[in-house]
Amino acid sequence: MIKHIVLFKLADEAEGKSREDNAIIIKEQLESLKEIIPEIHSISVQINHTEADNSNYDIILDSEFKSFQDLNTYATHPEHLRVGDYIKKTRISRAAIDYEL
Repeated sequence: MIKHIVLFKLADEAEGKSREDNAIIIKEQLESLKEIIPEIHSISVQINHTEADNSNYDIILDSEFKSFQDLNTYATHPEHLRVGDYIKKTRISRAAIDYEL
């Protein structure tokens, strides 16, 4: 099993929306991929608490795949790329790690 974790720091405003609004949109879009991309074993997206330190990342994507091949299928899937395009327009930084469980 491969664990894929990604953190996003969002711009205060992007695409005409606030950071908070974009975080909700991104969470919904990423979690909806579970119903579209069968290679996703599990996916969870959380938003940083509003009272937490502003220097924290805003979103964490925590997902699992049965293999790196499945992770690569997810990464290149057209729906994932569509969501990724929106995230790229709203984020100012990204950090990720992939490891074997």
